[in-house]
Amino acid sequence: MPLEWLTLLRNDSDREVRITVADRLPEHELELMAADHDYLVRVYVARRLPHGRLFRLVADPDSEVRRIVATRIPRVSLGLMTHDAEVEIRRIVVQRMDVDDLVMMSQDPDWTVRYEVALRAEADLLQRMLDDPEQDVRLTAQQRLETLTNTCNYDD
Repeated sequence: MPLEWLTLLRNDSDREVRITVADRLPEHELELMAADHDYLVRVYVARRLPHGRLFRLVADPDSEVRRIVATRIPRVSLGLMTHDAEVEIRRIVVQRMDVDDLVMMSQDPDWTVRYEVALRAEADLLQRMLDDPEQDVRLTAQQRLETLTNTCNYDD
């Protein structure tokens, strides 16, 4: 289908048509569909938008769209999603962010996010997490500290 036709169909009333358009438009034409009223159209847009153009979807009202954004946004920009309302999205952020940035997530209100931090944190942050209110987080921090200590002893 010619590009001119696709661009004309961006605002079609039929959801399936707009999804097909979002799936086929060239990336440079796709950003205009990021404001579509249908979440599934925005899901297709989030899957295909160039990484550097995902910022407008960081605060999308639909959690599935934000989940896709969290998996694709450049690592340096993950800080924009550290306060997302959805726990699963914050866990994705922790799994992808640089280890040096995990400190900001070590105080997250949800224990499963802090647990993800403990799985990746370095020794200095793990030491601080030994006082976490959640037992599973404390235990994981302790086990990781022991593993890191044993690894360092073998390197000596």
